[in-house]
Amino acid sequence: EITAFFLLAVAPSSSTLAQKDNVLQPEGDETQTEGDTVTLDCLYNSSSTNDYLFWYKQDGNNRPRFILSRFTLDEGNTADEFKERFSSRLNSTFRSVPLKIQKLHVSDSAVYYCALQPTVTGNKRI
Repeated sequence: EITAFFLLAVAPSSSTLAQKDNVLQPEGDETQTEGDTVTLDCLYNSSSTNDYLFWYKQDGNNRPRFILSRFTLDEGNTADEFKERFSSRLNSTFRSVPLKIQKLHVSDSAVYYCALQPTVTGNKRI
């Protein structure tokens, strides 16, 4: 069976952030076969030296669900339901935080959001 991944970039919504603080994801659909591995790219620009990046999954009309977070100075964390097959490593040199999904399931079909703090929930940068 074929599984489609729909990619959508989410930029910070706060107008107080510098213009260069954003995330960049390729547009369009990513199609893979069930059981395969896929890597969803996310590049970011940030004026901070301590970057906070997040991945979320949204399927159907449900609200986005937290997958994982990665920080420049910390490993971050991964939600229990995603620990087995979802992983990411933040590369501050290349300013990337790709999401790797292994052993794809049809249920992995969703919109995947990469977010830079402040996130889609409106958190403020401290």
